[in-house]
Amino acid sequence: MARDSRHAWRSLCCLVLVLLLPMVSSTTTTSSSSSSSSSQKLALGEPQLAQPEHAHSIRLDGDIILGGLFPVHARGERGVPCGELKKEKGIHRLEAMLFAIDLINKDPDLLPNVTLGARVLDTCSRDTYALEQSLTFVQALIERDGSDVRCANGDPPIFAKPDKVVGVIGAAASSVSIMVANILRLFKIPQVSYASTAPELSDNVRYDFFSRVVPPDSYQAQAMMDIVTAMGWNYVSTLASEGNYGESGVEAFIHISRESGGVCIAQSVKVPREPRPGEFDKTIQRLMETPNARAVIMFANEDDIRRILDAAKRNNQSGHFLWVGSDSWGSKISPVVGQEKAAEGAITILPKRASVDAFDRYFRSRSLSNNRRNVWFAEFWEENFGCKLGMHGKKPGSPKKCTGLEKVGRDSTYEQEGKVQFVMDAVYAVAHALHRMHRDRCSGPGLCAAMANMDGKELLSFIRAVNFNGSAGTPVTFNENGDAPGRYDIFQYQINNQSTTEYKVIGQWTNQLHLNMEALQWASGDWSLPGSVCSLPCRTGERKKVVKGAPCCWHCERCEGYHFQASQFTCELCSYEQRPDHNRTGCQPIPIIKLEWSSPWAVVPVFISVLGIIATTFVILTFVRHNDTPIVRAAGREMSYVLLTGIFLCYVITFPMIAAPDVVVCSFRRIFLGLGMCFSNAALLTKTNRIHRIFEQGKKAVTAPRFISPTSQLFITFFLISLQLLGVLIWFAADPPHTFVDFGEQRTQDPERARGVLKCDISDLSLICSLGYSILLMVTCTVYAIKTRGVPETFNEAKPIGFTMYTTCIIWLAFIPIFFGTAQSAERMYIQTATLTVSLSLSASVSLGMLYMPKVYTILLHPELNVPKRKRSFKAIVTVATMTSKLSQLAAERPNGEVKTELCEGVEPTVSSTKTTYVSYTNHAI
Repeated sequence: MARDSRHAWRSLCCLVLVLLLPMVSSTTTTSSSSSSSSSQKLALGEPQLAQPEHAHSIRLDGDIILGGLFPVHARGERGVPCGELKKEKGIHRLEAMLFAIDLINKDPDLLPNVTLGARVLDTCSRDTYALEQSLTFVQALIERDGSDVRCANGDPPIFAKPDKVVGVIGAAASSVSIMVANILRLFKIPQVSYASTAPELSDNVRYDFFSRVVPPDSYQAQAMMDIVTAMGWNYVSTLASEGNYGESGVEAFIHISRESGGVCIAQSVKVPREPRPGEFDKTIQRLMETPNARAVIMFANEDDIRRILDAAKRNNQSGHFLWVGSDSWGSKISPVVGQEKAAEGAITILPKRASVDAFDRYFRSRSLSNNRRNVWFAEFWEENFGCKLGMHGKKPGSPKKCTGLEKVGRDSTYEQEGKVQFVMDAVYAVAHALHRMHRDRCSGPGLCAAMANMDGKELLSFIRAVNFNGSAGTPVTFNENGDAPGRYDIFQYQINNQSTTEYKVIGQWTNQLHLNMEALQWASGDWSLPGSVCSLPCRTGERKKVVKGAPCCWHCERCEGYHFQASQFTCELCSYEQRPDHNRTGCQPIPIIKLEWSSPWAVVPVFISVLGIIATTFVILTFVRHNDTPIVRAAGREMSYVLLTGIFLCYVITFPMIAAPDVVVCSFRRIFLGLGMCFSNAALLTKTNRIHRIFEQGKKAVTAPRFISPTSQLFITFFLISLQLLGVLIWFAADPPHTFVDFGEQRTQDPERARGVLKCDISDLSLICSLGYSILLMVTCTVYAIKTRGVPETFNEAKPIGFTMYTTCIIWLAFIPIFFGTAQSAERMYIQTATLTVSLSLSASVSLGMLYMPKVYTILLHPELNVPKRKRSFKAIVTVATMTSKLSQLAAERPNGEVKTELCEGVEPTVSSTKTTYVSYTNHAI
């Protein structure tokens, strides 16, 4: 599958190249030749034949051709691919390749009788443009089909045979090398870079034809990590320029920090390719968000370094940051010019290198007359000497014209660019590989047929196997991934007492760090080592939460909720009946509360209960005093006292419900919680049932029903009450009363507000069971009240009992949602207790008010009505009730009272309706 996809990709690339290469080839050849002649004419002072604007390649003939990729120009702006000339990174490096080729061609011991040639291209520091230019290197490897092409005269076309490039030197930027490597590997062309350090390029599977003579940033990142560790810094930020170099370098550093676990990354800031105004000020402000992370690891390009330092200076942060710069900073002067205080104390790293004296002599001797092969040298000449070559020169507005007699290093400043050594080493690495291949394949000097069509994969194996001393005297070798060994010099930017600045070597790194701590000097001549630590010590009651993968860093987390600080790194939960103390270093008991008598939730129920007890006592005393009066006797004295007892108990239960729970109080709660309602509802149910049976029996016969005597009524009532008491006794036996502390009811999120509630062991289910029987009696009584609603008002208490039961049902229907709807409330204990007691008191008040207050009113204020009435037989009573029922039925059928007249003819006149008649069924014959 991988082979098929690779083949498809190669076929697609070949198709694109077939379409583009003729144009590229013609353009390249024309520009190269014309540029060369242009340089000669410029040297001779012929301005009318000035250099073309788009010269972009150098071509040197040879038996073996090497490709070269150099950032001769900077990245262009506003859609232009190329910008200003790069004198050092472009021209110096390019000339280093040409110089190395000259040395090799002159060396009788290296590739004897074999001449190296070159095809050098300008990448303009842009990966896409470099990819377009590098298509030149693969022209010779693509077979052209001319069968469908004919010249104007009918002859077949003749294609110019392009140079076959066996290897490529470059590129500089990692992003460019990555782009080019993806194409070159398809055509098996080895590539040796002199400056690309991105760790990504160490992937020998994706970039198998890529090698480099500079160590990858993974080594550099390790060296920087060792520096940070030696300084005792464990909290740093990273700063990267957008692109492969910056992002890959920071990624490698972060990866190493995670593996080592000794350094925490505070922030990772990235500078965009095209930063907007104020971007660097924002970067400084963001870095200041973590002021403890003073050390900043920088993988940034030279321009971004300079602008970062300038922003630090503008924001008055000079001396705050401890910069640790990569090789892009190295020992360069340009990033720190004008902002020395902001850069003071910066530690930088640079691959170990040495100046190549032979190149200095070579480059200083270059002039317009002896360096015509470099098509960009005329442009360099103008830029370097600040003059203009003729009227078509590249430097418009220059105050002077170039004479051609200027001398590098004499009429301009000159310092060898830092990667010159590595450019020459890259060329020599390919040359040594070719030399070994020549020695193995060819029997004599000169290029033999066996090397005419050399295999790129075979050449790659020879490149990876080279081992020689480079131009600076350091060994040049490659590992299995094509990487050079890591060797770095460590610098610190210092300002001495004379206010002079310098990069001072403070150590080196070759697989391990060797640092001279005594040579370190910080801002303002301070020799003490500054700190950049990850976390401050946690306060009491806080634990250290170690950052995953970075044990040196932690976040201080307060032990929240019911947790206390058990150790430096852990919080533990207090036991259920405890909460953390004030400083959260231990636990303390949760305060225990109960419903206090002074609470508003208790005052209102108690007030209602006291009034009810007084009223009930008053009614009982009134009835006892007037026990033999007609009204009391007509109400059924025995059942009235039972009902009043139940009403009294409904009021009394408020007090044990509010009292502090103990075994005695809990026992009273169990006994009297449903007993008062049971007394009341049992008495009322017996009364309504008696009335219903009497009038139902009267419709069938004149004989009275059974069990309507007072004794029978008391027996029925106490039988119903005994069932309630039996349930309570079973409850006592199954689960003896006791108290407990409920810590869950008021277990708030804030432990300071948590309380334990002292309670009796009466669950909601037990409460339902205790009240359920009484409610069942109430519902049954209500049903009988509805059935006896048609009984005349003159017959006992049927209608007042009915109104009492209707109202009581409404009260308890309202009680259910209030009581159970507040089960999750923090005020549950107060609300439920108040709701239950008030509901019981209201039920009792309704019964007391509707059934007994009118009687008391008559007894005390209208004693004239409390007189005996004539007795009537059971038959007469039933007859009146029956006729009244029929009257009510027919009155609904006929208008204007006609029926009433008819029915009343056969009925004896009764007492005026304005007077109440009390009839006792006890006195009637049964």
